[in-house]
Amino acid sequence: MRLVEIPRVKSITKEDFVRLYLKPQKPVIIENFDGGWPAHSKWNLDYMSQMAGDKIVPLYDDRPVHHDDGFNEPHAKMKMSEYINLLKREPTKLRIFLWNVLKEVPALQNDFSYPDFGIRLLKHVPMLFFGGTNSHTFMHYDIDFANIFHFHFEGEKQCILFSQSENKYLYKVPHAIIAHESIDFSNPDFEKWPALKNAKGYESVLKHGEVLFMPEGYWHYMRYLTPGFSMSLRALAQNPINFSKAAYNIFVMRYFDVLMRKLKGQKWIDYKNQKAIDRTNKVL
Repeated sequence: MRLVEIPRVKSITKEDFVRLYLKPQKPVIIENFDGGWPAHSKWNLDYMSQMAGDKIVPLYDDRPVHHDDGFNEPHAKMKMSEYINLLKREPTKLRIFLWNVLKEVPALQNDFSYPDFGIRLLKHVPMLFFGGTNSHTFMHYDIDFANIFHFHFEGEKQCILFSQSENKYLYKVPHAIIAHESIDFSNPDFEKWPALKNAKGYESVLKHGEVLFMPEGYWHYMRYLTPGFSMSLRALAQNPINFSKAAYNIFVMRYFDVLMRKLKGQKWIDYKNQKAIDRTNKVL
Protein backbone atom coordinates (compact mmCIF):
# COMPACT_ATOMS: atom_id res chain seq x y z
CA MET A 1 0.00 0.00 0.00
CA ARG A 2 1.16 3.52 -0.73
CA LEU A 3 1.01 5.02 2.75
CA VAL A 4 2.37 8.37 3.91
CA GLU A 5 2.55 9.75 7.43
CA ILE A 6 -0.62 11.46 8.65
CA PRO A 7 0.20 15.21 8.81
CA ARG A 8 1.05 16.40 12.31
CA VAL A 9 0.94 19.75 14.06
CA LYS A 10 2.01 20.59 17.61
CA SER A 11 -1.02 22.84 18.06
CA ILE A 12 -3.36 24.77 15.78
CA THR A 13 -5.85 27.63 15.87
CA LYS A 14 -9.48 27.06 15.02
CA GLU A 15 -9.14 29.25 11.93
CA ASP A 16 -6.15 27.31 10.60
CA PHE A 17 -7.78 23.96 11.35
CA VAL A 18 -10.90 24.94 9.39
CA ARG A 19 -8.88 26.34 6.48
CA LEU A 20 -6.23 23.62 6.21
CA TYR A 21 -8.04 20.44 7.27
CA LEU A 22 -11.79 20.72 7.87
CA LYS A 23 -12.81 22.45 4.63
CA PRO A 24 -10.44 20.46 2.36
CA GLN A 25 -11.32 17.31 4.36
CA LYS A 26 -7.77 16.22 5.11
CA PRO A 27 -6.71 14.20 8.17
CA VAL A 28 -4.36 15.60 10.78
CA ILE A 29 -2.94 14.70 14.20
CA ILE A 30 -2.83 17.48 16.81
CA GLU A 31 -0.06 16.47 19.18
CA ASN A 32 -0.55 18.94 22.03
CA PHE A 33 -4.28 19.50 22.26
CA ASP A 34 -5.03 21.72 25.26
CA GLY A 35 -8.68 21.84 26.11
CA GLY A 36 -8.07 22.32 29.82
CA TRP A 37 -9.23 18.74 30.32
CA PRO A 38 -8.65 16.98 33.67
CA ALA A 39 -8.88 13.82 31.54
CA HIS A 40 -5.37 14.44 30.21
CA SER A 41 -3.82 13.69 33.58
CA LYS A 42 -6.55 11.50 35.13
CA TRP A 43 -7.64 9.13 32.39
CA ASN A 44 -5.76 5.85 32.42
CA LEU A 45 -6.80 2.21 32.75
CA ASP A 46 -6.73 2.28 36.55
CA TYR A 47 -8.93 5.37 36.67
CA MET A 48 -11.44 3.81 34.29
CA SER A 49 -11.53 0.71 36.46
CA GLN A 50 -12.15 2.90 39.51
CA MET A 51 -14.94 4.91 37.84
CA ALA A 52 -16.67 2.15 35.88
CA GLY A 53 -15.41 -1.10 37.39
CA ASP A 54 -18.86 -2.57 38.11
CA LYS A 55 -20.28 -1.73 34.69
CA ILE A 56 -20.91 -4.64 32.33
CA VAL A 57 -19.22 -3.75 29.04
CA PRO A 58 -19.77 -5.17 25.52
CA LEU A 59 -16.70 -6.83 24.00
CA TYR A 60 -15.78 -7.58 20.39
CA ASP A 61 -13.03 -9.68 18.84
CA ASP A 62 -11.73 -10.15 15.29
CA ARG A 63 -13.97 -13.05 14.23
CA PRO A 64 -15.59 -12.65 10.78
CA VAL A 65 -19.17 -11.46 10.56
CA HIS A 66 -21.66 -14.34 10.95
CA HIS A 67 -25.15 -14.35 9.52
CA ASP A 68 -26.66 -14.82 13.00
CA ASP A 69 -24.94 -11.68 14.31
CA GLY A 70 -27.05 -8.59 14.83
CA PHE A 71 -25.78 -5.14 13.83
CA ASN A 72 -22.85 -4.30 16.18
CA GLU A 73 -23.84 -7.21 18.45
CA PRO A 74 -21.09 -7.94 21.04
CA HIS A 75 -19.27 -11.26 21.17
CA ALA A 76 -18.91 -11.26 24.96
CA LYS A 77 -19.62 -9.19 28.09
CA MET A 78 -17.58 -8.61 31.23
CA LYS A 79 -17.26 -6.23 34.15
CA MET A 80 -15.06 -3.27 33.26
CA SER A 81 -12.72 -4.03 36.18
CA GLU A 82 -12.27 -7.63 34.99
CA TYR A 83 -11.67 -6.49 31.43
CA ILE A 84 -9.03 -3.93 32.45
CA ASN A 85 -7.28 -6.57 34.58
CA LEU A 86 -7.23 -8.77 31.48
CA LEU A 87 -5.75 -5.96 29.36
CA LYS A 88 -2.96 -5.42 31.87
CA ARG A 89 -2.29 -9.12 32.38
CA GLU A 90 -1.98 -10.48 28.82
CA PRO A 91 -2.67 -9.81 25.12
CA THR A 92 -6.33 -10.21 24.18
CA LYS A 93 -8.35 -9.76 21.01
CA LEU A 94 -11.30 -8.41 23.00
CA ARG A 95 -12.12 -4.74 22.44
CA ILE A 96 -14.72 -2.27 23.68
CA PHE A 97 -16.38 -0.52 20.76
CA LEU A 98 -18.72 2.50 20.79
CA TRP A 99 -19.19 2.70 24.58
CA ASN A 100 -21.19 5.81 25.42
CA VAL A 101 -19.54 7.75 28.26
CA LEU A 102 -22.57 9.88 29.17
CA LYS A 103 -24.97 6.97 29.22
CA GLU A 104 -22.77 4.58 31.18
CA VAL A 105 -20.72 6.81 33.54
CA PRO A 106 -22.10 10.38 33.56
CA ALA A 107 -19.47 11.49 36.10
CA LEU A 108 -16.78 11.17 33.42
CA GLN A 109 -18.34 14.20 31.71
CA ASN A 110 -16.70 16.31 34.42
CA ASP A 111 -13.28 15.37 33.02
CA PHE A 112 -13.69 16.83 29.52
CA SER A 113 -15.55 19.49 27.54
CA TYR A 114 -16.51 19.94 23.92
CA PRO A 115 -13.80 21.93 22.12
CA ASP A 116 -14.50 24.48 19.40
CA PHE A 117 -12.88 23.15 16.23
CA GLY A 118 -15.07 25.30 13.99
CA ILE A 119 -17.72 22.62 13.57
CA ARG A 120 -20.67 21.75 15.81
CA LEU A 121 -19.97 18.58 17.79
CA LEU A 122 -22.73 16.17 18.78
CA LYS A 123 -22.95 16.30 22.57
CA HIS A 124 -24.81 13.09 23.35
CA VAL A 125 -22.49 10.49 21.83
CA PRO A 126 -18.95 10.69 23.24
CA MET A 127 -17.75 7.14 22.56
CA LEU A 128 -14.93 5.18 24.21
CA PHE A 129 -12.86 2.46 22.54
CA PHE A 130 -10.54 0.05 24.42
CA GLY A 131 -8.20 -2.66 23.18
CA GLY A 132 -5.42 -5.03 24.24
CA THR A 133 -2.03 -5.58 22.67
CA ASN A 134 -2.37 -6.51 18.97
CA SER A 135 -6.16 -6.33 18.98
CA HIS A 136 -7.53 -4.50 15.96
CA THR A 137 -10.62 -3.28 14.19
CA PHE A 138 -11.53 -4.35 10.68
CA MET A 139 -10.90 -1.72 8.03
CA HIS A 140 -14.16 0.24 7.94
CA TYR A 141 -15.74 3.67 7.76
CA ASP A 142 -18.43 5.02 10.06
CA ILE A 143 -22.02 4.45 9.02
CA ASP A 144 -22.93 8.13 9.53
CA PHE A 145 -20.02 9.64 7.53
CA ALA A 146 -19.23 11.80 10.56
CA ASN A 147 -16.28 14.12 11.03
CA ILE A 148 -14.45 12.37 13.88
CA PHE A 149 -12.06 13.73 16.51
CA HIS A 150 -10.30 10.74 18.09
CA PHE A 151 -8.61 11.57 21.43
CA HIS A 152 -6.13 8.93 22.54
CA PHE A 153 -5.35 7.99 26.14
CA GLU A 154 -2.71 5.55 27.43
CA GLY A 155 -0.57 3.33 25.23
CA GLU A 156 0.03 3.46 21.50
CA LYS A 157 -2.23 2.65 18.57
CA GLN A 158 -1.44 2.21 14.87
CA CYS A 159 -3.88 4.02 12.57
CA ILE A 160 -4.22 3.44 8.81
CA LEU A 161 -6.60 5.73 6.87
CA PHE A 162 -8.00 5.88 3.35
CA SER A 163 -10.39 8.35 1.76
CA GLN A 164 -13.52 7.24 -0.07
CA SER A 165 -11.64 7.80 -3.35
CA GLU A 166 -9.74 4.56 -2.67
CA ASN A 167 -12.86 2.36 -2.42
CA LYS A 168 -12.08 0.64 -5.69
CA TYR A 169 -8.83 -0.81 -4.28
CA LEU A 170 -9.97 -1.81 -0.80
CA TYR A 171 -12.11 -4.91 -1.44
CA LYS A 172 -15.16 -3.13 -0.05
CA VAL A 173 -17.93 -5.53 0.92
CA PRO A 174 -21.25 -4.51 -0.73
CA HIS A 175 -24.18 -3.54 1.51
CA ALA A 176 -21.67 -2.94 4.32
CA ILE A 177 -19.14 -0.42 5.60
CA ILE A 178 -16.18 -2.81 5.88
CA ALA A 179 -13.40 -4.14 3.68
CA HIS A 180 -12.99 -7.89 3.26
CA GLU A 181 -12.35 -9.21 6.76
CA SER A 182 -9.61 -11.64 5.71
CA ILE A 183 -7.21 -8.80 4.92
CA ASP A 184 -4.51 -8.03 7.48
CA PHE A 185 -4.00 -4.33 6.81
CA SER A 186 -0.96 -4.22 9.10
CA ASN A 187 0.78 -6.79 6.88
CA PRO A 188 -1.24 -7.35 3.68
CA ASP A 189 -0.65 -10.31 1.34
CA PHE A 190 -0.38 -8.57 -2.03
CA GLU A 191 -0.49 -11.84 -3.95
CA LYS A 192 -3.92 -12.58 -2.52
CA TRP A 193 -5.09 -8.94 -2.50
CA PRO A 194 -3.23 -7.33 -5.44
CA ALA A 195 -5.37 -4.21 -5.74
CA LEU A 196 -4.18 -3.01 -2.34
CA LYS A 197 -0.82 -2.12 -3.88
CA ASN A 198 -2.58 0.79 -5.61
CA ALA A 199 -4.34 2.15 -2.53
CA LYS A 200 -3.06 5.56 -1.41
CA GLY A 201 -3.54 6.27 2.28
CA TYR A 202 -2.10 7.47 5.55
CA GLU A 203 -0.48 5.83 8.55
CA SER A 204 0.70 6.93 11.99
CA VAL A 205 0.95 5.84 15.62
CA LEU A 206 -1.22 7.67 18.15
CA LYS A 207 0.11 8.33 21.64
CA HIS A 208 -1.39 9.69 24.85
CA GLY A 209 -2.73 13.22 24.49
CA GLU A 210 -2.84 13.24 20.69
CA VAL A 211 -5.98 13.93 18.66
CA LEU A 212 -6.62 12.39 15.24
CA PHE A 213 -9.06 14.18 12.94
CA MET A 214 -10.71 11.80 10.46
CA PRO A 215 -12.79 13.51 7.74
CA GLU A 216 -16.19 12.35 6.51
CA GLY A 217 -16.31 8.74 5.39
CA TYR A 218 -12.62 8.04 5.93
CA TRP A 219 -11.74 4.37 6.16
CA HIS A 220 -9.81 3.50 9.30
CA TYR A 221 -7.99 0.47 10.67
CA MET A 222 -6.84 0.63 14.29
CA ARG A 223 -4.36 -1.78 15.90
CA TYR A 224 -3.43 -1.46 19.57
CA LEU A 225 0.34 -1.77 19.97
CA THR A 226 -0.14 -1.70 23.74
CA PRO A 227 -3.26 -1.78 25.95
CA GLY A 228 -5.03 1.55 25.78
CA PHE A 229 -8.19 3.48 24.97
CA SER A 230 -9.51 6.47 23.06
CA MET A 231 -12.58 8.69 22.95
CA SER A 232 -14.28 9.91 19.79
CA LEU A 233 -16.30 13.10 19.46
CA ARG A 234 -18.15 13.57 16.21
CA ALA A 235 -19.92 16.09 14.01
CA LEU A 236 -22.49 15.48 11.30
CA ALA A 237 -21.39 15.25 7.69
CA GLN A 238 -21.36 18.70 6.09
CA ASN A 239 -21.18 17.56 2.47
CA PRO A 240 -24.78 17.04 1.22
CA ILE A 241 -23.78 13.93 -0.75
CA ASN A 242 -22.14 12.37 2.30
CA PHE A 243 -25.12 13.33 4.47
CA SER A 244 -27.45 11.53 2.04
CA LYS A 245 -25.16 8.48 2.03
CA ALA A 246 -25.27 8.47 5.82
CA ALA A 247 -29.07 8.58 5.80
CA TYR A 248 -29.19 5.70 3.32
CA ASN A 249 -26.78 3.62 5.43
CA ILE A 250 -28.70 4.21 8.64
CA PHE A 251 -32.28 3.92 7.41
CA VAL A 252 -31.99 1.51 4.46
CA MET A 253 -28.73 -0.37 4.03
CA ARG A 254 -28.30 -1.83 7.50
CA TYR A 255 -31.91 -3.06 7.69
CA PHE A 256 -31.66 -4.58 4.21
CA ASP A 257 -28.47 -6.39 5.22
CA VAL A 258 -30.01 -7.76 8.43
CA LEU A 259 -33.06 -8.95 6.46
CA MET A 260 -30.90 -10.74 3.87
CA ARG A 261 -28.90 -12.46 6.62
CA LYS A 262 -32.14 -13.82 8.05
CA LEU A 263 -33.44 -14.93 4.64
CA LYS A 264 -30.27 -16.40 3.12
CA GLY A 265 -28.03 -17.04 6.12
CA GLN A 266 -24.34 -17.61 5.54
CA LYS A 267 -24.86 -17.71 1.76
CA TRP A 268 -25.51 -13.96 1.89
CA ILE A 269 -22.25 -13.29 3.77
CA ASP A 270 -20.30 -15.54 1.38
CA TYR A 271 -21.89 -13.84 -1.64
CA LYS A 272 -20.93 -10.38 -0.40
CA ASN A 273 -17.35 -11.39 0.36
CA GLN A 274 -16.89 -12.93 -3.09
CA LYS A 275 -18.46 -9.89 -4.71
CA ALA A 276 -15.92 -7.68 -2.92
CA ILE A 277 -13.10 -9.72 -4.46
CA ASP A 278 -14.59 -9.87 -7.95
CA ARG A 279 -15.42 -6.15 -8.16
CA THR A 280 -12.06 -5.02 -6.83
CA ASN A 281 -9.94 -7.33 -8.98
CA LYS A 282 -11.84 -6.09 -12.05
CA VAL A 283 -10.18 -2.72 -11.50
CA LEU A 284 -6.82 -4.35 -12.26
